[in-house]
Amino acid sequence: MSKDAQYRPSQHLLVVMPSWVGDAVMATPTLRALRELFPKARITALARDTVRPVLDACPWVNRIMTIRRPRKGMRDGRRRGLFTLAARLGAGRFDTAVLLPNSFRAALLVALARIPRRIGYDRDGRGSLLTDRLLPRRAKGQFLPVPMIDYYLGIARYLGAANPDPGMAVFTRPEQDARVDRLLAAHGLPADSDRPLVILNPGANYGDAKIWPAERFAAVGDRCAQEFHAVLAVSGSPRERAILDQVLLASRHPVLDLPRLGIDLSDLKSVVRRAQLMITNDTGPRHIAAALGVPVVTVFGPTDPAWTKTGFAHEREVAVKVFCGPCQKKRCPLDHRCMTEVTPEMVFAQAQNLLRHRLPA
Repeated sequence: MSKDAQYRPSQHLLVVMPSWVGDAVMATPTLRALRELFPKARITALARDTVRPVLDACPWVNRIMTIRRPRKGMRDGRRRGLFTLAARLGAGRFDTAVLLPNSFRAALLVALARIPRRIGYDRDGRGSLLTDRLLPRRAKGQFLPVPMIDYYLGIARYLGAANPDPGMAVFTRPEQDARVDRLLAAHGLPADSDRPLVILNPGANYGDAKIWPAERFAAVGDRCAQEFHAVLAVSGSPRERAILDQVLLASRHPVLDLPRLGIDLSDLKSVVRRAQLMITNDTGPRHIAAALGVPVVTVFGPTDPAWTKTGFAHEREVAVKVFCGPCQKKRCPLDHRCMTEVTPEMVFAQAQNLLRHRLPA
């Protein structure tokens, strides 16, 4: 492809967003870079309904189109949904589609929509559906770990972005911030309080293997409350209800149950903005905290941190080396030693360091 063809501008650009919350946050530098490349373009982000709140109020997109996940077991509905969505996209008259996910289905979707230019990585057997095929890094037939921020930005660089800003960013609305301020004030944490807010995020959608034991989250939270007079809060999705209840049951200090207070993902951004620390597994809210500049301690087990490096100066990664990891498995076939060997003392040491440096004497 000639340089002129490679760098030609887009007037109506579709960006197919990743399906996971954390990946969507790590894609925000690419949205910024695309907006800087095409300042006059109409940019539409296509995102699942579970990811849409991450993009709410983002200034780099003109529109968000939502994909709703079909009910389980509805294969025909999934197939019909693909053709219906392709028809919607076709009516949008996009000139270019940027595919951030690696799936064959994403490439098939934009091809069915007859979007003339389709840009993405040549993975999952979809190369023939792309007009611009980027090659992922490999060695000896294996994909090399590349931080997802850089991986997505590779597409922006291909299109002409020079030295794009890798900083993640998410945005809140004033009315959401005000609602969260009122809610926190009603539960003992007014905006002018000198008590730190520490958020415990003990779940993970990827699989059980990523989850550090609930009682250890509770133990670290208790020490934050005891030694820093912290207000504790627990966050999670509806499917993580069981582990949230385990943390609440094991905690000796009061813990705000954010989901039961009506906090969804959109509001969670405003809560995180108010926090001084998040303690979490390797899951989406970790990236929200980093994007908002909130210190975060992340417990890693089966997942390789190299894939999700954020470059955030106030993140501390806690992990132990084990012979079997990082295995990237959703469920541990052995004894989960990569997580059980991470002690509350190890995590609290990092939390303590971050809180001491962020709080007034």
